[in-house]
This record gives sequence, C-alpha cells and structure tokens, in this order.
Amino acid sequence: MIDQDYFSLAGKKGLILGIANEHSIAYGCARAFKTLGADLAVTYLNEKAKPFVEPCAQAVEAGLFLPCDVTQDGQLEGVFETIRERWGRLDFAVHSIAFAPREDLQGRLVDSSAHGFGVAVDVSAHSFLRMSRLAEPLMTDGGSLFAMTFYGSERVVKTYNLMGPIKAALEAAVRYTADELGAKNIRAFAVSPGPLATRAASGLKDFDALMDEARTKSPLGRLATIVDVGAVTAMLATRTGVMLTGQTIYVDGGYHIKG
Repeated sequence: MIDQDYFSLAGKKGLILGIANEHSIAYGCARAFKTLGADLAVTYLNEKAKPFVEPCAQAVEAGLFLPCDVTQDGQLEGVFETIRERWGRLDFAVHSIAFAPREDLQGRLVDSSAHGFGVAVDVSAHSFLRMSRLAEPLMTDGGSLFAMTFYGSERVVKTYNLMGPIKAALEAAVRYTADELGAKNIRAFAVSPGPLATRAASGLKDFDALMDEARTKSPLGRLATIVDVGAVTAMLATRTGVMLTGQTIYVDGGYHIKG
C-alpha cells in the first residue's frame, strides 16, 4: 500500500548547487524540494552573484547559505564540512552547474582549445563527481544525486557545440556513479529539460532559435518550465523513485523523441 510518506521529503536535508537567480533550474528544484518539506542548503558563486541568489535562498527558507565556486580549491569541500557540522547527514544533492569560456562555447567544436575544453569538463562534469564523493559519507541512509543535462549530449543540436560532449561525459558520470554507489542505496540521475531561458543558456549562440525549434518539435507543443523540472526532480528524491537510478530523465514535452 502506498502511503502519504511516499510523496514527502519532510525532515530530509538537501544541497542545491547552481542557483544564479529566480529563473534558474536549480531554483525551480529548490522550490519543489521545499514544498515537499525538505530543509535546504543553497550556495552562491561569489559576492557578485550573492545579491541575486540570496532572495531565492530566503524564499525557500534555506537553513544554510554558503559560497561555492567549484574552481576554487576547498570551497566545495567547505560546503560539505559545514553540512556535516550542522546537519550530520545529507539526503539529496542537486548539481546544476555548467560553464565554458565564451570563445570556445560559441565557436566550432573542432576549433575549441584544450584549455577551454578542460575548463568546461572540470566545471560541468567532474564537479558532479566531486560532489558525489563528498556526499557519499553523509548519505548514511541512502540518498539521491542529480545533475542537469541536455539533449545535445546524444544528438547534434545546432549551436550547442562544445557542450555536447561535455554533457555526454556528465551523463556517463551519472551512470557510473549510480553503479558505484548503488550498494549504499545512493541513486543518481541526469535530468534533461529541453531549452529553457536561463542565465547559463544565454551564452549559447542563437539560443532563441533553438527554443523555437524545440517548441515546434515537442509533441506537447510547449517548453518545460523550471517548475516542471523541479517537480520531477523532487519526485525522484521521494520514495516514489526508490527503484529508479542511473537514468537520464527527460522533462522536455517529448522533444527528445523527435530527433
């Protein structure tokens, strides 16, 4: 029998990495987790970003509000140390971070620099593995790990360029993480929305055209919102998702089935 607890995150503790402002996918996730009863830790990139993120953290009543630039030595580790000291455990963590130097992102993939490619994979994919490694000892009763991806990881999407192979690496990282941590009841997912008008997406060339194409191709004839993405992500962290792990979960109105 399914009871109400299957749809609840009451008393659960979670980390949200990657809120930039109220339009961020990570903020949509934070709102959904909070609605289901979770306590949240929210991070901000730096002092410049803090004023844009702080209202979001306040809106979800985040118990912890911490700086985290994954390119700075020790900052991600510091976040987890604070969580260990304050909470002693963690039940879920959301990785919604991506970056590539603009000149590499907007040019052809074959012209990308080794430096740009390296920065992109470190920030956008390897930091998920670092997050997972740090979360593992805190997930004493199991847990859920989430990464945000995009359909350009598996099909050529015009203008996505460099981020295609980077997101493919991220999705593979999710699958291997799910396998390696499954024995500890830690599950891992890649969540794949269609194009959304976020700050991160604004760096892509001709992104408006990509959104129009996705809206046209989607069987549902519309784009997902951050609320849609958050709701699905939060659901996966509840007991309803207990037998799911390692998948790429599409929240894109069916856009991915059209090729």
